[in-house]
Parts: sequence; C-alpha cells; structure tokens
Amino acid sequence: MSHLKRPVALTRAGMVAERLLRAFWPLWTVLALALAPLIAGWQDRLPVEAFWGWSVLAILGATAGLGWGLWRFRWPSREAALDRLDRSLPGRPVSALRDAQATGRGDAGSEALWTAHLARMRARSENAPPARPNLNLAARDPFGLRYIALLFLLTALMFGSVWRLGSVAGLTPGGGEALAQGPVWEGWVEPPTHTGQPVLYLPDQPPGPLTVPTGSTVTLRLYGKIGALTLSETVSGRTGELPAASEPSQSFEVTRDGTIEIDGPGGVAWQVEAIPDARPQVSVAGPVETAGLGQMTLPFRASDDHGVVSGSATIALDAEAVERRHGLDIEPDPRPALTVDLPMPFTGDRAEIEEILAGDFSEHPFANMPVRITLQVTDAAGQTGASEPYPTTLPGRRFFQPVARAVAEQRRDLLWSRYNAGRVVDLLRAVSHRPGEVFPNQTTYLRLRVALRRLDTLRRAPDGLSEDAQAEIAQALWELAVQLEDGTLADARERLRRAQERLAQAMRDGASPEEIAELMDELRAATDEYLRMLAENAQPAEDGIDEPQTGQGESMQVTQDELQALMDRIQELMEEGRMAEAAELMEQLNRMMENLQVAQGEGGSGPRTPGQQSMQDLQESLRDQQDLSDEAFRDLQDRFNGREPGQGQPGQGQPGQPGQPGDGQQPGAGQQPGEGSLADRQRALRDELARQRGALPRLEGEAARRAGEALDRAGRAMDEAEDALRRDDLAGAIDRQAEATEALRGAARDLGEALARGEEGEPGTPGAGETRGAGAGQRDPLGRDTAERGGAGSDDSMLDGTDPARRAEELLGEIRRRAAERERPQAERDYLERLLDLF
Repeated sequence: MSHLKRPVALTRAGMVAERLLRAFWPLWTVLALALAPLIAGWQDRLPVEAFWGWSVLAILGATAGLGWGLWRFRWPSREAALDRLDRSLPGRPVSALRDAQATGRGDAGSEALWTAHLARMRARSENAPPARPNLNLAARDPFGLRYIALLFLLTALMFGSVWRLGSVAGLTPGGGEALAQGPVWEGWVEPPTHTGQPVLYLPDQPPGPLTVPTGSTVTLRLYGKIGALTLSETVSGRTGELPAASEPSQSFEVTRDGTIEIDGPGGVAWQVEAIPDARPQVSVAGPVETAGLGQMTLPFRASDDHGVVSGSATIALDAEAVERRHGLDIEPDPRPALTVDLPMPFTGDRAEIEEILAGDFSEHPFANMPVRITLQVTDAAGQTGASEPYPTTLPGRRFFQPVARAVAEQRRDLLWSRYNAGRVVDLLRAVSHRPGEVFPNQTTYLRLRVALRRLDTLRRAPDGLSEDAQAEIAQALWELAVQLEDGTLADARERLRRAQERLAQAMRDGASPEEIAELMDELRAATDEYLRMLAENAQPAEDGIDEPQTGQGESMQVTQDELQALMDRIQELMEEGRMAEAAELMEQLNRMMENLQVAQGEGGSGPRTPGQQSMQDLQESLRDQQDLSDEAFRDLQDRFNGREPGQGQPGQGQPGQPGQPGDGQQPGAGQQPGEGSLADRQRALRDELARQRGALPRLEGEAARRAGEALDRAGRAMDEAEDALRRDDLAGAIDRQAEATEALRGAARDLGEALARGEEGEPGTPGAGETRGAGAGQRDPLGRDTAERGGAGSDDSMLDGTDPARRAEELLGEIRRRAAERERPQAERDYLERLLDLF
C-alpha cells in the first residue's frame, strides 16, 4: 500500500489539527480575552491593582486551559489515520487490501476471483483524497465563547496598537530599564475633516521636516515614570495656563510653523510646516445674458483647495449710473440689496466648479436698471472669497405694447420713491383719458382705474404711502402691464395682429436677438393658428379651391414653405441689424396675411351644414356671455365706487367702446340690449345654449364627447351665475360667468376638431358618419389639399414640414405663458400646472 503514504500523512495531519483545536480552544479563548484590554491600552487608565488582578485571572485561566488541553490531547496513530481514510472511501478498499483470503485457497477459480477483487480495491484506492478533518466546535462551545474572544481581540487591534503591550513592562518590577528599550510614547496628527487627509501616526514619521494642514490636532501620550519624558512645542501658540511638560496625555492644535520635540529616552523632534487653508476664489465667467421674458443668466467660476461649500450673489443698485430724470430725478427710497444663493453641484468635486446663476428678477425694483453684482463663496473652514463688483443692467421684461410700457414705467417710478405717487396718478390718468382708443377691452381699463383710485386714496393718508401699500399698488400695476402686453385674445386674427405689432415695435426699439427669436416664434404660432381658423371656416368655392385674393381681384396661391422662408428672412435681417429691410419685408407679410380670404369670408352666406351652423351659434353665445360678464363687472365697479349700477364712469358706455352696444356686436338670441335684468339675460342665454345643445348634429369620437361635456359644464356655470345674480352677489356671478366662458371656448374648440375630422353625420341619424376622404379636393388658404395633408378624412400627419421638437417647444412655451396669467380661472391654471409637472 505504498500509494497511500501521502493521503494517510495528510489525513493524520488533519487529525492532529482537529484534536489540537478541540483540546486547546479554551486556552486560545483565555489568551484572546487577556490580550484585548492590553492592546486597547486599558493598563494606562486603570489602577495598577486592577491590572495585577486582571493578570492573575488571565494566568490562572491560561494555566487551566493548558492543563485541560494536555489532558484531552492524544496524538493520532498511523493506524487511526489509515482507518479514517478507509472510512472516507466507498467500499472501504484499504481494509480489503489488508485482508487475506479465508476460504478457497488452492482453488484456481477462487484465487483468481480474489486477485480480481484486490485489483479492483487497489484501483479504487488509487489517487484517494485525504479525509477532511472535522473542525466544528459548536458542540463543545455551545455559547460561542471563542467568537466573543475573537471579536474583542479584533476590535482592540482596529482601535488600539500592539505597541501598547510594551507599556506593560513598565508596570512590572524593574520595568524602568525595559521601558527605555521599546516604544515609550505614541501620538497622532489628525488633519481637519474637510481636508480629507488621513491621520498620521507619529511613531511612523521620521524625525525632521513634517508638513501638516493648519488646524490639525496633535495628540501625544507619554508612558513610563512621570518626568522621564517631556514635551516642548512651538506650533500651537498657546498662552496662559498650560499643562506641565511631563503631562502623560497632551493635545493641541497646529496654528503656525514650529517644532515638536519629545525629550528623554527614545525622544524625537520634528520641524513642522503648517500649510494654511487657501481662501476660496470666485469670478464672473461671462457676460449677463437675457433668456425668455427677462430671465437672467450669469456664468461664474469658483475654486478652493478643499472645495466650495456655499455661495451667494448680492445685487445692489448702482445709483451713480442711473440716469436721473423724470421719475428717477428725486432721491430713491432706501432699499436693501438683493441676495440670492449661488447654485452648487449636488455631487462630485467642488474644488473647481463652473455653474450658471439663473433667475427671473423682472418684478424686482432693480429690473432694467444699472446694478453691481458681487459673488461670494464660502469653504468648509468658514473662509469667504468675493469677486469684484460686476457692473451691468439687471435684465427685466421688456414691454412693446404702448400702454403696457407706460404702466410698467410708472410702476418703476413708484418703486423708486413713494413720493412719486402723485406723479404716477397724474400720468396714468393722462394716458387713459381716452380708453376706447388705447385699451383692448373694458376689463383692463377698469383694473387701471381701480389701482389709480386706490393709490390716490392711500397717498393722502396722514402717514403718507406706506411700504405695504407701495408693494400692493406695484403688484397691481405689474399684473395690469402683463395683461396688456400678453392680452386675452378672442380669436387667432387678434393674436396675429398683436404678434405683428410687437415685432414691429421690437424692430423700432432694437430688441436683443433672444427677444427677436421669441417674438418670431410667437408670430409663427399666431400665423399657424390664423391659417387653421381660415381653413376651419372655409366654404368651398365653385371650383373647390380656396385661394388668397390679391387687391386687384386676382387669385394666387402661397405655400407654407414660402411664408416660413419669408419669416426666417425677416429674423435674419433683424439679427444682422438691417431693420429697414426687415420692416419692409414685415409690411409685405402683413399685407399678404390681410389679403388671405376664403370663399365664404366675412359677411358671406350662412353655413351650409348643421355642424357649421352649430359652430356659428356657439361662437355667438360665447360673445354674448363675454359681454354679459363685462357688464356685470362694470356694475360691480360702480357699486365699489359708490354709484348706482349702470351709471358708468367717465369715458365708459360710449358707442364704439369694447363690450358696449353700438360697437357693431350683435346681441345673442333671446336677449336685446338693455332688456331685463342681468339675471333674466343670463337665463335667456342659458335657454339658448340648451336649444343649441339639442340641435347639435350626431357626432362620434373623443372630440365630440369632450364638446358635449364642455357644454354641460357651461350650462351648470350659467345656472349658478343666474342664482348669484338674483342674490345680488356680483362677485360670485362674475366667477361663474368666467367658468362658463372657458367652457364655451373648450366646447367650440372640441366641436371644431370633431367637424374637421369628419365625425359629423346626418341630423337624426345616430352613428352615420361621413366617409373618410369626403373632404378631398378642399384646400386651405395656402393651397394645400386638406384631405391629402392631414385634413378631414386623411391619416397623414399635419406636421409635415415642421420640426416636431420645435413644435413641442412652442407648445410648452405657450402652456407656461398661460399658466403665468393670473387672470385665468384657477381651475384652468391648475390644469396647466399639472401639464407642466408631467412634461
């Protein structure tokens, strides 16, 4: 069995390890428990008596463990190892090889069978692996004492040092001589946390130069006989009552260059260089830019050796650079500088950062005025660094509508000084003395009159105009200016006209490229909406083609690509500063849009289908509801001003003014101008809407369902408005009328979409829709076949030739603009806010 020598030897070695572990695990446990407190340095803190008591217990426990282990340990024999190996192999081949044939000797067949059996057993024992030892002690140590001792030992090694075992020699008789032979002191240098540098163990640092950050904490411990070692240092600059040089434990902070020296046996000295924490730096990295409606962006750069923690920007008025004339001629009211936080990266290294300070300060009194911007940053050490004051003009919203610009300018003068209140009242009264010519609707004029009357009353108070009143009036004037600038357009034609006027005003004022791009996007959107309105209301001519008409009666076709190219050329000329050429092209575009007509046109014959008749009736009801709401608002203002409802204000109620009889508007069905009370007229309008609801053609699809729901909401809002009017609750009635107006707008929009998609069927025939493609041959004002380019009965995309990403940006911008209009109903603004949250 020579081939079994190696596995038998390995098996025997495993049995030795197994028996040593089982016999001496109590000894190892006692030794680990005894060494753990010594490595942790308990002997330096506990009294000598406690140390000796612990030592006696450890020696007794170790002796008992050693005796128990020697009594239990038995050296394994080769026969025991061979038997362990044999039992680990299948069929116990080793025992078979050691057996002798008991019967059948002399019989050739029997001996041949025995020989074959031995050969099979030898083959099975070839390359036999050694038997694995059983090192499991769970049965002998059910409470896991060995693991507890191991945990104590590992913890002591992690937070202590094996060098502390040398201090034990100093506690034994004659240990003074042994103390001088090994480590008799130890210490650490802990840099400030924000530096991120590791702790230095002083015994590992060679004598001589030593570089540490300023503010590092040095901790030293001197062992042995008190007075044998002393400490001297000049790095802390400590004064006053100081600990003795021989104090066993000392700690101080590095504040300057100097030396640290330990005098005595095993002493050492270092020349310490304290590296100061650099002050953070910040600077402006580029010019101020204006984005959108007055949003400011200012790039900046900041750095620090260990990272910037926070920062702020202080925007102070540069009074010396202000052009002191008109309302700015008098001394301004004291106003603190504007302070905003600088954006900081959430993750990553802050040693070098480049960010952009962005904010909308359009409503701040400093908007569009000279300011000085000072950037300041702070590091973890509490040090601050500031940039040089950056002179610039604080970006703000620019107003192109004349009345909006005048209101915004007087708001600026009022915020400049409260003593300008009288001047603001006089100038705005002069601006609005002919409201029918300068105000787009009655609501904006009434809001201005209310604000002026409120300002005139507050400034005549005994204490003058207070700061709270100043802020209140300024906020009202700002909202009025924004409403005048943005407007609440009734149709796409008015929106197109306003976009053209704003762009023309921007040409005259020399607007920035960002404002030009924004106004051009607004013009494109208004143009698209106007063309869709013409297409939806188009009546096919005899030849089936709707064409723009020239001034000489000749028809021509204009493609959408040509219009887009013309607007792109206008924007390019404006950005190049060639305003004269841009204005000429703009005039050509205006004439082209004014001459766009369809076969039906204004004043043409009535609609030929039930769907078009329903659209026209619904639009008339919408106008009537708006007029009724305006009249209720005027009555509310009269009551607020102490007059009888219907008496009116100077400049109001004149023929030709918006919302007044005689301006060319036709009263809705069921009412005549001046007949009945407001509640009766609201009831008549509700009955008219019910009639229209019953006369709607049978429609199918999602758009038709939404239109029906919107009409139901409008009817409920009208009923509530009527009840409020009969209770003489004008404010509540106006709110309900606003809800009815918005519902009617939605119904008209959804109904137009349903009709454009060919969802209308024959009256009285449920589900009888028109066949797709029935609109083939119809053309929009640009000469496009509506049935072949996304019109009724077509599956083609209506965005052919338009960048979807650009269109998405336009829609998102429009949603943001509408969400910012405070005059819109709260329900609509909540819906718009939910859309913004989603996208």
